[in-house]
Amino acid sequence: MTGNTVVTDNPTQSRFEIHVDGTLAGIEDYTTSGDVLSFNHTEIYPEHEGLGLAAVLVGSALEQLRARGLKVHAVCPYVVKYLGKHPEYQDIVS
Repeated sequence: MTGNTVVTDNPTQSRFEIHVDGTLAGIEDYTTSGDVLSFNHTEIYPEHEGLGLAAVLVGSALEQLRARGLKVHAVCPYVVKYLGKHPEYQDIVS
């Protein structure tokens, strides 16, 4: 992966966003119910595929949820698979 990568929460659009060098490279759409965010869809835009950005996006989003005392419900198949490979996040799985 190259460039400056930043993951931010965009609550007005109900999604986490990953930016590479200031360009939106992908999103993690979510819905909120109380203190649980359901991660519904992970998408990395075609020009940024193959760089490992989905894992960076999901991992950073999960870290942000943990820091805010929130839980995740995995709907998106990618997030389900990611959580299966990263048991360190089981404490925030709803």
